[in-house]
Amino acid sequence: MPPTTTSRNLSIDVLRGLTLALMIVVNTPGSWGAQYAPLVHAPWHGYTLTDLVFPSFLFVVGCALRLSLKKLSAMDDAVFLRTVFKRGILIFACGFFLYWFPFFTADGQFIHFDTVRVMGVLQRIGLCYLVAALVVRYGGVRGALAASAALLLGYWWMLWQFGDYTLAGNAVRTLDLAVLGASHMYTGDGIPFDPEGILSTLPAVVNVLGGYLAVAWLEHKGRSVRSVVALLAAGAACVLLAHGWDVAFPINKKLWTSSYVVASIGWNLVLLAVLVWAIDMRGLRAGTYFFDVFGKNTLFIYMLSTVGVVALVRLQVGDMSLYGWLYERALLPWTEPYLASFLFALGYMLACWIVAYVMDRRRIYVKL
Repeated sequence: MPPTTTSRNLSIDVLRGLTLALMIVVNTPGSWGAQYAPLVHAPWHGYTLTDLVFPSFLFVVGCALRLSLKKLSAMDDAVFLRTVFKRGILIFACGFFLYWFPFFTADGQFIHFDTVRVMGVLQRIGLCYLVAALVVRYGGVRGALAASAALLLGYWWMLWQFGDYTLAGNAVRTLDLAVLGASHMYTGDGIPFDPEGILSTLPAVVNVLGGYLAVAWLEHKGRSVRSVVALLAAGAACVLLAHGWDVAFPINKKLWTSSYVVASIGWNLVLLAVLVWAIDMRGLRAGTYFFDVFGKNTLFIYMLSTVGVVALVRLQVGDMSLYGWLYERALLPWTEPYLASFLFALGYMLACWIVAYVMDRRRIYVKL
């Protein structure tokens, strides 16, 4: 079926949908102990394909921000501030309540606010969108470039000055412990440490600004071989710079180091250039509808995928959760653990896609 969009920005819509599809796959393996290497986060320093997913999400937020600039630019300051603050706070609140959901433990005990994680994926998206929108409103392209340099270099200085690059001794954890408290932080790494912490949100803003600047470039230069080559060259330069910077400031997703930001933006620029060339310039349409559907309700489907996992874990089949039963009883007997785990994630992503497809057919688009 052909894509329903007629936008010249189909490549950006596909990039957004591709990012969501991969995010769901890496977040829902059948077993966390049986995953192919590219679908696992790097233990600490370094990065894998999985570590590029979240910054890509932020990158496409920046792309969308540039595309909505005409509408935002027409607003006076009061309306603009009300609009972007409302959206940023709404996205943050949705993320917070997703972590609190379903508000009661399996044995019926109310989950107290004191134990709910405050920061997270949607929370970071909301904050980064808000800050980036303010930067581009009042600074434009030059402001975005200046803010990016200041945030990346300033963050490097703060982590070097007030801690180290270890899990226990970094400045990100120190600030979160002081402001949020251990009970409001992620503990999946064995100690209270939030990979979406307060301080590390600052360099993450640059991922959004990177998407904004990439689309600004395309709008200024047009879709041409020259502009695509420039994006490819910029992407390659970013990746090389990041790996050189890695010697002094390690590429680290959980700390969201400046070198990691530059590396992720570099790969996003390369992918965007390929998509612009293949889709916008060469007219490729085969397979684009699948990702275009995902790209039209991105945040809503991401939230739905999170709620769905909670439901599958809570529902019981005998002495097992439905989540575990589907993996261990429905898939694992037919193949080896790693493939079964991947097929579970793929199947769950496809189930989410069906919801997005039905919404698209009925022209239901949820905007946060």
